[in-house]
Amino acid sequence: MTNWHEAATSLRPETRLLIDGEFRPAADGATFDTIAPRDGRLIASVSAASDIDVDAAVRSAAAAFESGVWSRSDRRHRQRVLLRLAELMLENLDELALLEAIDSGHPIGDARRVDVPNAARVVRWYAEAIDKVYDEVAPAPESALALVTREALGVVGAVVPWNYPLIISSWKIAPALAMGNSVVLKPAELTSLSALMLGRLALEAGIPPGVFNVVPGLGPVAGQALGRHPLVDKITFTGSPAVGRGFMTYAGESNGKQVALELGGKSPHIVLADAEDLDAAASGIAWGIFYNAGQTCHGGSRLIVDEAVHDELLERVVAVGRSLVLGDPLDEATQIGTIASERQLERVLDYVAIARSEGATVIGGDRVSPVEGGYYVEPTVFDGVDNRSRIGQEEIFGPALAVTTVRGAEEAVRVANDSPYGLAAAVWTSSVTTAHRSARALRAGTVWVNAFDIADVITPFGGFKASGSGRDRSLHALDSYSALKTTWIHLGDDRL
Repeated sequence: MTNWHEAATSLRPETRLLIDGEFRPAADGATFDTIAPRDGRLIASVSAASDIDVDAAVRSAAAAFESGVWSRSDRRHRQRVLLRLAELMLENLDELALLEAIDSGHPIGDARRVDVPNAARVVRWYAEAIDKVYDEVAPAPESALALVTREALGVVGAVVPWNYPLIISSWKIAPALAMGNSVVLKPAELTSLSALMLGRLALEAGIPPGVFNVVPGLGPVAGQALGRHPLVDKITFTGSPAVGRGFMTYAGESNGKQVALELGGKSPHIVLADAEDLDAAASGIAWGIFYNAGQTCHGGSRLIVDEAVHDELLERVVAVGRSLVLGDPLDEATQIGTIASERQLERVLDYVAIARSEGATVIGGDRVSPVEGGYYVEPTVFDGVDNRSRIGQEEIFGPALAVTTVRGAEEAVRVANDSPYGLAAAVWTSSVTTAHRSARALRAGTVWVNAFDIADVITPFGGFKASGSGRDRSLHALDSYSALKTTWIHLGDDRL
């Protein structure tokens, strides 16, 4: 596509629920509006799944699992189908990217170069891993043979957020399907369109009806129904701590299903006095918080900087932030797009006001209008932040960096750990010893050294403390979507 605005105008996305291999409206005919954050206009009205629809999707998934059409199919067959799905995602790259950009406000260039290719890579990677995961023979006595095998759990409910709809969906559905599970995907109500297209591509790739279902809907209705359903064996959720804890409650009050949670963060950059390349640090810090308008769960939203380099580094971070092109997500030149919704925009602006009330120096922080009616906020820096303040402790989920000054590595690590979250962190230093010691001391699921947000499906992703439990990505995810079975075979004595 060369004219994204024309393509967006002619867009006719799928808006119905995908249940048992068929697209259908909600049982009660209910819908919700999905709004384009670039200009505040209606994109489409999407079917809103009720508890009746979720029940139908889960029962379809359970029946497909019990039938063995996917769960007991040959691993190489599942591999071929998932590889075909990855191919179809790339063959339909432009349409998927447009849906991501128009629905979430993510720049079209990033959607084409990052979101869709990365999601397809995740699907392909787990497809390729299917026949490379071995079971075990335990060191049993000579009179026995003890086998440890991995089996699919059953029905997996995947609930994903609005900031990276396609990528995070792929993190969950790819390993779950690779292990032979059935999946019911509940996308965020703000960004359901790419998930529905993914469902269509999955059917085209050869995933049997019922094995992959998509149920857009409101969280308190569709999300809760999925979390409470007695035939769901696992919920995997990425989103807010409050909703994540709700899923733990639903699990406890229903069938005790497994729950895996990734619940956001307040990730710190530690920049020490001996950091050699402040330009690289400034670039990593600015991109780490301003990319996707700051709507990244592990976004580097805190800068904990040694007083010796504070002024010089802050000047460079602000300069990088001002150099980034904030604009229409459908413009190829745009580097920073929109806040995902009007409600989230108001939340970010409220935090700007809170920062001023707490005595921080605010650089930027204004709403801007590259496209009339859209939800845009310029890159924002809060300097002089008390780490114990609301700005220092609470996740803003916008393009806002909180800066706190310290003296030395020991204080920096202490301040970095003084947070309810523990998703990610970074250390900028020229000392290998300091880097290793700091990384060990930091309570975070990922620690970068002299870099930020460099990642791949090959490594696990998740956090400590209030950032949740469980891990997406890597071979470890295959274990998380399977159950270990021990088969103990008594061989008798050692006589033939």
